[in-house]
Amino acid sequence: MIPGGGQPNMQQLLQQAQKMQQDLANAQEELARTEVDGQAGGGLVKATVTGAGELRSLKIDPKAVDPEDTETLADLIVAAVQAANQNAQTLQQQKLGPLAQGLGGGGIPGLPF
Repeated sequence: MIPGGGQPNMQQLLQQAQKMQQDLANAQEELARTEVDGQAGGGLVKATVTGAGELRSLKIDPKAVDPEDTETLADLIVAAVQAANQNAQTLQQQKLGPLAQGLGGGGIPGLPF
């Protein structure tokens, strides 16, 4: 709804859209630089991913390594990576969620929210 029933100021709308686009790009860059952790087995396996979900490191405590039981180690690795990715998704929602609301609740094609 336009106050006073007038036509929207197209220049102003374009400027707002450009600012939102720049804010989104800045937030995505920040997510790509930010690292979040996940762990499993009480910290025996720790995974670090970027806020964008890229796996950066994996640390395995020697206590988690049993040559007779590699399945448990594999499960711990998967769980740690999943936990880290869940934390990355939470971070994405925190960083990108307000921008999505500013863009009309995600109604713009091509944006991931």
